[in-house]
Formats: sequence, structure tokens, C-alpha cells
Amino acid sequence: MNSQTLEQELFNSVEKNTPDYIKNNKYIDINNKNEFVFTLKKEHLLPYDEKNNPEGLNLDNWLNNYEKEAAVSTAGIRGPQNVLYPYDVRFPINIMGIMLATYAKALVAKDKYNGKKLLKLAGREVRYNSDKFLDLIVRIQAAQGIETLTTYQRKTMPIWLASFLAFKLDLLGGEYITSSHGISVKNATKDLNSQGSQYLPEESMEFVNKIKEIFAIVRQNGSYQIKIAKADDELINENFMKSINNGIDLYKEYLENGVANKENIDLIQGINNKVIIENVGGSAYNTLSKLLNAFKISDKFVWMNTEEDPFFHGIGKYDTDPKGNKCFYDYSVDATVVGKKQDGTMYFPVIDTLNYAEKLKQYPIGTVVLITDPDHDRLTVCQIEDIKAIDFLDKTGISYSKLDNERILCVYTANQSFLLIMNFWAEQLKAANRWNNHPRFMIKTTASAKAWDEWAKFNGVKVVNVPVGFKEIANIMKKTEKQILDNPEKDVVITDVFGNDINLGKNPRMIFGGEESGGMIIGSEELIKSKAGRIAIAMREKSASEAIIVASALAAKLEKQGKMLSTALDEIFTTNQIIAKFDIREDIAYYNESEPDIVKLTQAKKDGEALRTKNDLFYLTMALAVFDGKITLEQVKSILASTFKTLNFDNLIDIKFVGDGTFLQFTDKFIEIRPSGTDAKTKAYGAGSNKKDISEYAKVLGNYSGEMNKEYLDIISKDYYNKAKEKSMTEYLKFTNKDADTRIFEIPNYNKTLCI
Repeated sequence: MNSQTLEQELFNSVEKNTPDYIKNNKYIDINNKNEFVFTLKKEHLLPYDEKNNPEGLNLDNWLNNYEKEAAVSTAGIRGPQNVLYPYDVRFPINIMGIMLATYAKALVAKDKYNGKKLLKLAGREVRYNSDKFLDLIVRIQAAQGIETLTTYQRKTMPIWLASFLAFKLDLLGGEYITSSHGISVKNATKDLNSQGSQYLPEESMEFVNKIKEIFAIVRQNGSYQIKIAKADDELINENFMKSINNGIDLYKEYLENGVANKENIDLIQGINNKVIIENVGGSAYNTLSKLLNAFKISDKFVWMNTEEDPFFHGIGKYDTDPKGNKCFYDYSVDATVVGKKQDGTMYFPVIDTLNYAEKLKQYPIGTVVLITDPDHDRLTVCQIEDIKAIDFLDKTGISYSKLDNERILCVYTANQSFLLIMNFWAEQLKAANRWNNHPRFMIKTTASAKAWDEWAKFNGVKVVNVPVGFKEIANIMKKTEKQILDNPEKDVVITDVFGNDINLGKNPRMIFGGEESGGMIIGSEELIKSKAGRIAIAMREKSASEAIIVASALAAKLEKQGKMLSTALDEIFTTNQIIAKFDIREDIAYYNESEPDIVKLTQAKKDGEALRTKNDLFYLTMALAVFDGKITLEQVKSILASTFKTLNFDNLIDIKFVGDGTFLQFTDKFIEIRPSGTDAKTKAYGAGSNKKDISEYAKVLGNYSGEMNKEYLDIISKDYYNKAKEKSMTEYLKFTNKDADTRIFEIPNYNKTLCI
């Protein structure tokens, strides 16, 4: 089924499942370009009732669910939306929610910076209704006296550019509309603070509490008015972004002091096989094409999907679910997702929808394909290889998809491709005699490859492990910078999420920051300075542009040497004495996120969240009980052995809560069980020396129901179990707040720094 037909099938389902009272209740006229006032009524807080409350929007229920997401979200407060009727407040993301959240954030900012000039940025990618949400955001901020920078004609921009400019221009922060690599019907606001990093939960809760205050006023007074400025208000500033070339020149300068140095640009300019950029959703092209042109390397790339499309060109979309049931089903745009066909065959459902058997026919063996997502922050690396390489690839742990009878497409996990990249970057620094200018360190998530830790140890690179989420990586950057600023002559010491104190040395530099889900950043050799003089060791958001440039330089170097990425990866394993060569991720989704009936979707998600939480608590409670000294590791082994009789736990050496999941450390592997912070899913990660072994453990542990047997209940009290989730949040906050940079952002004089 082609993309247009599939999209129409989605629209038909949405139309069918949207009741008339939703279609007809356009409580706010977003097409009104003039200034106007929206009146929030008491009736809006209560459920809809055709006779007794025809204006009901059930906002109390919406806020309750929104607050839950805000408390745990790893990458913005995400959720599905009604793609045809964005007024539909039955869905988590809707016009009303965007309005309330934006207005509350504006009030929080005004409370903190009373009387100061407030300057923010707003951006978006291509998702359904993103243009409407952006328009509403900038108009609400303008009505509250906040000037907002946005692109000319409010066109798309990548998340990394919004993040970079928030820091570089010393803005109060930014609003960015995206749901990353999530399914097409999802959307979110990814809130950026003055550092350009995503809000931590406590920052999100500030504006959630402000919405609660507004609702209390509505209940008391009966109504509350929110002003929306005219569409062309003078505080909506498109001209400034236009004057600085949308920030591309500033970002080019940043990259030149890092991965886009002369050596790497020269390598790319000398490449013979053009690198293919798969531009999922189309929005990366608008910025990255100009960046590549500025470096005079645009002719070394071939683009696929340069047009912008909220349906993402049908990528990842099917007309049946994994069980073969007829329905619209979306696997997201994560190219590394692995599915299982009805006959048990494993395959890449997203890769299969890219139609590479046809599209890549004309490209030679060795061609590198770089796949980026709609907000352009994640990267998947692929390469065309000869089908005769299959035995070697299997032995090395590299997955692939068949193109034809002679060629295959190797699909590298981020764990594998980023190991190649960090090793390449280290070699480049050493060759240029820069490696010893600073102590080197890496920030990585616990769920990422064990091979990264092994590589780092072999190369004298310190490693700071953090929970999943790029905001966690950014938090460590800020802690590091604070120590560099406060005590430049002293060693920087950072506590990781395992509780280890990691000495990074004096004035260290980050060799790599990243996570297994495809996001990475590489620090600059010189400290990055904002216009007002703030410093950073690296930017706060993952950037596929940065990743594409360094990956392309790596591809060019290997092409010169006549090597494939697979050969280079195998050599890294050998040279760096890496034992944990294999990594896997088991994704357990408890419901169909694409279900168009919101009643069914809400119930399915609620049921799924209960299953997710039960699985999480089974492991989490044991980890916390060991930490508290209430049970021993031997008792944990006994519980696990009696629960999972097909698995062996004799060589389990530790179990720890790692901020958002439970980490089981064995002598030969690790398994991490983590509940998704954005949906009713469980993720089971594993890395070790035997792929079959880690796959079995991840599958069994990740899919477990969470039922507690008699031994479990005899050892751990029900009361302790019931309080485990609350205790885990306390421990997480201890980690994030320890040695945190708590300095309050000071609004600069924008007349001097930016001439605004």
C-alpha cells in the first residue's frame, strides 16, 4: 500500500472516531489573525455532557495526565494528538493544552525575571499541526511581553539549532515542537531552558503547578482570561533570525572548532562514493543542506526525501499490526527497530518501508547511508556490502537487510556506529597532536554499550554513566563546567548514577556524549562561549548534523584505506581488547499507539502502563532493598533463580537502580530493565560477549509480568514494595541535584550582546 493510501486510511479512521461535538467545538479560533481574548470557563474543567455541560472539555482530567508525564518525561511531554482536529482535548496534545502550558511558562518566567526584557526562541519540525502550535505559542508569549525569535515565515528548523541558539544567544529558553522519532500522530513541546537543554522534571513541574493555580482561580471566579496577540505582533521576531542566516553561520563556527576541522572537511572533500542522507520527514534539508554548502562539501552527498511531509513519506507505516491484524500501524521512524514476521523471521520494519532494494540499485558496494529523524537529532548509519560478507557480519554482531541476490545493507546500532565514531575522533586528535592537551572523558547512558566503557578504559578516557535522556548528559556537562569555572586549578570530580566518584582531571574535554538510541554530541576543543560570556564544553542537545559530518569523515578515511565499516569495527574490538562486542534492545509495547479511537487508546495505554509498572517494580524494589541493606545480593539471586528457571544468576555481581531503570551486572554482561518515560513500554537492554545469551536474558526479563512469588514476598515486605517508586524518585533527585550548577540565569543586555 502506497504512502498516500496509508495516510488516507489514517485520516478515515480519525474522521470516523471523532464525534461531532469535538468537530464542532472549536473553542478557540486559531485562524483569527487579530488580537483576541480566550475565556477559560469553569465548564471547561469538567467532562462534556450534551445536555448539562455542552462546553465541557474535561481539562481537570487532561491536567492530571499531563502532570504524570511531566514528572517522568525523558524528552518533552509527549503524546498522541487528533491530527485532523487539534482542538480534541481527549488527546494529551491539543490546542488547549499548548495554550495553557505556554501561558503558564510565560507567567513563571515573568515571576522570576520581573521587569526584565525576556527573549525566547520557538521552532518546529514537520509534524501534523506543528505550524498551528507554533503560531499560538509565539502569539501567547507576545501577549505576555516576551519577545520570540523564530525562523522567517516560521519555517522548520532542527532541535539542535534551537538548543544551540538558546545557549549561544543567552536566551531565556525555547519552545520546540516535536516528538523526535516517535510515530506520526504523536507530538510534544520540548521545553528548552536558558542552557538549551531539555527541562528536568522539576522545571516542568513549575509551570504545571502554575496551571493548577489558574484552574483554582477558574473554580473560584468562574472564568479566567488569556490574551492572544495578533499574528504579526512586533514581539514575534522573524527578521533577527533572517539577519543571522538562521544561526547557520554561528553553528558552522562552533563545528569548525570540533568535528568540522580542516582535516575532516578535507577527508570529506576527497570521498569518491557519495554519502546518502535519508531525510525522514524532510525537515533536515532546510538547514543541513545550507550547512554542507557553507563547508563546500554539498556535492559529496545525495539526498532522499527533501520535501517536508508530516506522514514521513510512509516510512515505518503498515496496514497490519505485528500480529497480522488489519489496521493502521506505525513502527515509528527508528530504523534500528527489529520486528518479527508471522513465520518468526526477524526483520527491520522501518528499513523495509524505505524501499532501498529499488532506491539503492545504482549505488556501489561501500556506499554509506545516513538516516536522520524528523527533528534531525538522531542518526542511524548503514552501508551497502557484498552478500558474501554475511558470515563475517554474523560473527561480528552486525545486522543487515537483503537488497538483492548480491548485496545487503548493514544496519549499525548506535552502540556500534558511535563506537566507530568516538574511536575515529580520538585517532584524529592524536594524529593532530591535540589528544594530550586535555584529560578526556565521556558521558553515556547506562543503557548504552558496555563496549564504550571498555574502549574508554583502554584509551585512558574517564566515563560518567547517567540515566537515559539527553537532559541527563547535559546536566553532567553543566556540573563539569561549574567546577572548571569555580576551581580551574583543581581536578573535576563527578558522581555518576552508580554512585562512583569519577575524577576527570584538570580542565577536561568531552570526547563523546551519547546514548544507544541514536543521539550524540562531541565537545569542542576550546570552551564554547555565548554572546554574554557563558561557557560550555559541548552543546546541550544531540545533533545529527554534527554526527553526519564526523561519520562522513570516517567513511572517507575508510574508503581511502579500502575498508568497510564492519572491518573497522572488528579491528576496534581486537585492538582495544573489547570483550562485550554484542548489544541488543528488546522493546515491549503494551498497546497500539496508532489506535484512532481515543477511548480505546486511553484504556489500552492505562492497562499497558499498569503492566509496565508491575514489571518495573519487580526489579526496582529488589535493587533499592539491596541499596538500603534490607536484603542481600544472595537473596536477590535466589528470588531471580526461583522466578526464571531457564536462566542462570550465579554470576550476578550487582543490582542497582540507575535513575530510571534497574541495572543487573553480571561478570560477562549487563541487563537493564527500564520503563519508558514517555509511553506504556518496557525496554530491556543487554550487552556482553554472547549475543544469544544477552538476547535470551533481555527477552525473558523484559517480558516478565512482574508477578511476585512466595520467596519474593517472604523476603521483601509489601509495604516496602508499595513505596519503592516514590523512593526511586527521591534517589534520582539526589543524583541530579548533587553538585548541580544552581546559579540563576541572568538576563543580559540584549541591546549590547545582540543589538536587539
